Amino acid sequence: MLPDWLPLHRLAIPVAFAAALAVVVAIDRPRGSWGRRLRSRFLLGVPWGTLVAVAVVVCVYLFVQRGIDDPTDPVVIPFRAWSFFYPEGMLLSGLSHASLGHVVGNLLATLVAGSLAEYAYGHFPRRRGGISFRTPLENPFVRAFLVVPVAIVAGAILSSVFAIGPVIGFSGVVFALWGFSLVHYPLGSIVALAGVSLLNLVYEALRDPVVQSAASPSYGGPWWANISIQGHAIGFLLGVLVGAALLRRRRGRSVDPEVGRDGWPSRSALAVFSGVLLFASSRSLWAVYWYLGNERYVLYRAVGIGLIVLLALLVALAVAGRREPIVPSWSVPNPETFRDAVRSSSPQSAGLVLLLFGLGMLAGPAIAPNLLAVTDEELPGDPIEVEGYEVTYAENVSNQMVNVVDIEAFDRSTRVNTSGVIVKNADRGIWITAVSRGNLQYWGSRSVDVGGTGWRETVVATRTGWNAVGGGTAYRVDLEHDGERRTAFRSEPATAEPTIEGWSVSVAAVDEGFEVAVRRGNGTNPSLDVEDDAFGAGPTAETAPLPGQNESVELNGLTLVREDRRIYAESNGTRVRVLELERHEGRERLRNQ
Repeated sequence: MLPDWLPLHRLAIPVAFAAALAVVVAIDRPRGSWGRRLRSRFLLGVPWGTLVAVAVVVCVYLFVQRGIDDPTDPVVIPFRAWSFFYPEGMLLSGLSHASLGHVVGNLLATLVAGSLAEYAYGHFPRRRGGISFRTPLENPFVRAFLVVPVAIVAGAILSSVFAIGPVIGFSGVVFALWGFSLVHYPLGSIVALAGVSLLNLVYEALRDPVVQSAASPSYGGPWWANISIQGHAIGFLLGVLVGAALLRRRRGRSVDPEVGRDGWPSRSALAVFSGVLLFASSRSLWAVYWYLGNERYVLYRAVGIGLIVLLALLVALAVAGRREPIVPSWSVPNPETFRDAVRSSSPQSAGLVLLLFGLGMLAGPAIAPNLLAVTDEELPGDPIEVEGYEVTYAENVSNQMVNVVDIEAFDRSTRVNTSGVIVKNADRGIWITAVSRGNLQYWGSRSVDVGGTGWRETVVATRTGWNAVGGGTAYRVDLEHDGERRTAFRSEPATAEPTIEGWSVSVAAVDEGFEVAVRRGNGTNPSLDVEDDAFGAGPTAETAPLPGQNESVELNGLTLVREDRRIYAESNGTRVRVLELERHEGRERLRNQ
């Protein structure tokens, strides 16, 4: 028997890889060629720039977002790209992440894509006659520890500046690295993309080598609604254009056997087209969607597929297209005017111009929203205030994050509503539905972290409700921070469908908890319009606080008895279930695990 402390399942992974690698080395007998090839591009054979960039992201996650307190619960809201008037968010959102899974996924992809892109760039001069250390940009230490990390961090900032909405995450840079790599190694990048899946699998296996699971409900929107498709596309186009610019700069001067005499890859347009199309489809660049408000979305899948086909075609033109004029008879030897340049354009230059135009079309719409400040309109209810933040709960209110610019097109509009826990900070330009109504209903209680660089405060939102049999739910939402608790929202009363001897039972949320009422009919008689209590019940109704556990109350001749999570109405031997404490599926699932 093996001792319990021995991590046999985890040890099996490195042992399996080591044994397999030993067999592969024995078959190939590289005799050091693998290491020499890496050292020909990397200082000491290591992609230092990628590792430095990864270390920067890790430090931001641990110390700026306070992930060091709880790696699974970083501070997120203040580190989104809210507007140009909030530089902290703009500078840090591209390096920050929303969760542990988010940062791990991006960093594993960065290790692969970044290493491949850095290999294409190289730490040593690639031009003929190039000598290391002759100039700062030819110094391998400068290229490895300064140029590459600075370029990656700059890409993170650019991806935030030109993104629509309060984005967060390093994925814009990841897509830029893939775009750069695809220009140099279109099919090799697709193989490397599969390597990212392998890394993720190994990480999950090391973290949870044995997983037991069962079928259970879950809460969440469609997976594609969590993708910053515009930010990913901007990053990808930036990477493609920078990669193409590097190839153009190396034209005729490169000693790289994979680059032709004209400085462009010696590979076919088919390889580039296929590589980009496969990448775009696997990385969901086709997921074009629109937000309809209140957790509703529409996906334009067919349009998205058409767009990625066009993208692949344009990249193939820009990278592998001919450099001769499209119409030789129209060309001008030394064009001096814009008209002459157009007449002399080549398929390659046309592809580059169209990619630049596409980048402008994607980045331009982000400028106007980022120049607008959050509305001064007060939040509904009684918000909790925390160091400049306001936190409240509301339903069917105007979504100020989406409505910042009023746009109507193709039967769609930015005038949408939202429901849930809302966070606002006018000084930081923040307005967000931090927890949706459905999310809070599913879990029952959710924490909302607010803060800034190096600090956090937590507000807890709790929903409590009673289901009226056949008649909806009456609920309240309470917010708590630092020992202070207040009711932020109370729903409309709910009336049970069953009646006993003509009497109906209703429940309503009040500041102190819940009240029950017994009234004539089904509780919807329009003549009962005297709003003298939480029910607006009128003179025929009697109300009382909800009875406690195993207690009862008598109203209008009906006895309401509470047993555990249920309340029964009794009269003359008749007993009917009328109310039941609301269940939260997420909380129940965790409790039963």
